Amino acid sequence: PQSMANTVWAFATAGVAARTLFEVIATQAQRRVAGFNSKDVANMAWAFACVGWDRSQVFLELGAVALERLLHLNQAEKSQLYLVALYVQIEWPDQNFPLSSHLESFKAAYAREEPRPSNLQREVSTMLELDLGWKHIFEYRTTEGISLDLAEPESKRAIEVDGPSHYLKEV
Repeated sequence: PQSMANTVWAFATAGVAARTLFEVIATQAQRRVAGFNSKDVANMAWAFACVGWDRSQVFLELGAVALERLLHLNQAEKSQLYLVALYVQIEWPDQNFPLSSHLESFKAAYAREEPRPSNLQREVSTMLELDLGWKHIFEYRTTEGISLDLAEPESKRAIEVDGPSHYLKEV
């Protein structure tokens, strides 16, 4: 289980949605999900959400296992599962996600994480404000706790600044 979770986590972190790889791992994970520990569950669920996985069954099964291991989840795992729960709510609003009743504690874990803005993000912010006169909030937190790089909440405008890791080509 750990090797499967680490593999999809690494691909998702690099922004590479290798569809065939994720399909194979999803199939294997569903057969072995009972053997996953809390870190494996959180990493795998997060990775599938990050690549925009379009089949809810993986999330439902991983969510059910995470619920069984609720007492063993650390703050980082709760934070990951918060993002997964938001993804499931958006993609399948009528789906009964097993972790829905724990969203507030997961949100609190997510909100504890400090944003880590890049130098590129700071430079873009400065240029937009000084050169173009766009007044915005740097690292704005939404009511869901999501951090937006640059935002003008009143007009509902936001910019996410993606650094070099976002430009890797799919393998």
